[in-house]
Amino acid sequence: MLHLTAGRVGGLVGRRAAVALTTGSARMASQEVSGVTDLSKPTYKDSVIMPLPDKPFRYPETDAEKSLKQKEKGPWGQLTKEEKLALYRLSFNKTIPQTRQISHHWKSVMGAFFFFLGLTGLLVWWQKVYVYPKPPRTFDEEWQAKQLKRMLDMRMNPVEGISAQWDYEKGQWK
Repeated sequence: MLHLTAGRVGGLVGRRAAVALTTGSARMASQEVSGVTDLSKPTYKDSVIMPLPDKPFRYPETDAEKSLKQKEKGPWGQLTKEEKLALYRLSFNKTIPQTRQISHHWKSVMGAFFFFLGLTGLLVWWQKVYVYPKPPRTFDEEWQAKQLKRMLDMRMNPVEGISAQWDYEKGQWK
């Protein structure tokens, strides 16, 4: 009987381990697909608010770039203007004026907003014309005027209600 119980426990543990491994790999695969970023790691972003990013734009890859990085450690007076520009481009993608330059992305956002606003308006109009029934006759101004006259003739709520606001001698509102 003990052997039977151990077999069941072993099977249960084995199944749970298999499920944990498959869901863990599925979880890792979903993170790769969705592009989850780890915000604890340094990142690069051009921003006027934060002009010095956490890491350089790119690391030196070619031998010329590596030798230029070594030359950077020496006196900067010996560097040419092109070398200084190349060093700058290793650390930053854009200059501050390029970062401040206005993008025209807002036009597409506003265009999409107005497109969907118009589409919503057409949908509301279509529902009003074809879906909703006609309003009841009690909503007509003529009906409401007759109802008010009837309430005044019956002297409804003479203490604090509508009849208290009507002057019966002059035939007008007080």
